[in-house]
Amino acid sequence: MKGFGMLALNKAGWIEKEKPICGALDAIVHPTVLAPCSSDTHVLHGGSGEKENLILGHEAVGKVVEVDSLVNKFKVGDTVVVPCVTPNWLAEGVQGEYNAHDEGFMGSFKFLNSKDGTFADYFHVNHADANLVLLPEGVSPEAAVMTVDMMSTGFHGVENANVEFGDTVVVIGIGPVGLMAVAGAKLKGAGRIIAVGTRPNCIAVAKEYGATDIISYKDGDIVQQIMELTKGGADSVIIAGGNQDSFRQAIEMTKAGGYISNVNFFDIQEVLSMPALSWGLGMANKTIRGGFCPGGALRIQKMLDVVKYGRVDTTKLITHRFNGIEKIEDAFYLMDEKPKDLIKPVIFID
Repeated sequence: MKGFGMLALNKAGWIEKEKPICGALDAIVHPTVLAPCSSDTHVLHGGSGEKENLILGHEAVGKVVEVDSLVNKFKVGDTVVVPCVTPNWLAEGVQGEYNAHDEGFMGSFKFLNSKDGTFADYFHVNHADANLVLLPEGVSPEAAVMTVDMMSTGFHGVENANVEFGDTVVVIGIGPVGLMAVAGAKLKGAGRIIAVGTRPNCIAVAKEYGATDIISYKDGDIVQQIMELTKGGADSVIIAGGNQDSFRQAIEMTKAGGYISNVNFFDIQEVLSMPALSWGLGMANKTIRGGFCPGGALRIQKMLDVVKYGRVDTTKLITHRFNGIEKIEDAFYLMDEKPKDLIKPVIFID
């Protein structure tokens, strides 16, 4: 089979490999809709260390082409939604509060991490019964593919931000994950939602999802702007983009007793720090949380229900559409270059 991925550090291209083997409890899936992600480009540029001949991709809807005899819920020909996080459900690491770290740090993120991803003719999914979801009736494949990472990650930022009815919430970075955080904060009952971003199409979608205010760094220091706007700070701040400065800024703009929630993947070379006063000299009861989104079928089934019952239209994230497996390359480089009109590209394989 062929796949598109990382030949070496900073070098992407097409790779010829053997079709993956279907292990016990597992499935082999042929992708029908794919979506490149910043995490894919992050890996290419060394974000998870040096790798060679690794097929990229971790957001997919596809058709089952092979299942192990012990798989009960799926058969060949089923259209399935594939979570980006597919835990080994027999590992001790999933038995605590978080299932994203089954066999070590981010171990449940199999694609890009410990095996080839979805940008191929075929890809492997472990523990199919616990890690695949049938595409629900009434949900389009392109809407579904936006749930497996963008929605799940953005909503996880909201979950860790402890958003309550009437809260003032700031979302730093309104790319696709940040936009889903805006939508999730609204669903959680936030009163005021302040989105920090500059791209016109992202701003437009943020407002459609529930943002009440837009802040731009081009208008001055964002901390000062938000402190003045809120008369003292936000109840919760979600970091969905930016750089190491975003960490300090988020803490400074959060009021005493508030929550800082990070779902941004910082660069390995960045150093996160803050003045002690930003954290109230340790006495301000500001809670700092950062985490990778949960995985598995139940998580994505819930995300799909949010779409199915009309709570959120995830297709608002899609700005570019491609057709054919050969177009993975174009969509990938588009995600890497991030032109101003981009939010999220998708590729229709069949």
